[in-house]
Amino acid sequence: MTTGSISLAKAMWRGFCGKCPHCGEGRLFTRFLKVADACDVCGEELFHHRADDLPAYLVIVVVGHLVVPAILAIETAYSPAVWLQLAVWLPVTLFASLALLQPTKGAIVGLQWQVGMHGFEGSKRRRDADQVAPVLVKATSRAPEQRLRRLHRAVGR
Repeated sequence: MTTGSISLAKAMWRGFCGKCPHCGEGRLFTRFLKVADACDVCGEELFHHRADDLPAYLVIVVVGHLVVPAILAIETAYSPAVWLQLAVWLPVTLFASLALLQPTKGAIVGLQWQVGMHGFEGSKRRRDADQVAPVLVKATSRAPEQRLRRLHRAVGR
């Protein structure tokens, strides 16, 4: 379990790895792209996410920026037959897209969870309140100051 604040990068990394953005231990996905309703370890509700098409768009951009320059470089340097290009690059594109889709969706869910987007506002407020509460307790507690004054008086005598 975690204590304290969870940074945006850490929440997104946990999501990218398929783990709960809150505790980092529970599974984020029940199936390939089906986000769990709640974390099985910490109970954090995850069904609020609205990743929609953003993960697919990001995967298209990333895979396109990796595959297209490679295709152009191979075409310029070697000019292989079209059937060979298709036989190589279509599976590369397909597998790269499938490999990145779930981690990207997990990172987007982690982003939404940490920022408090959509239905995650309540969770964000609870996390913020948990962070502020210990600070308020420390600020209002005067017992350590009183003990320190007594100690100074005892030493000064």
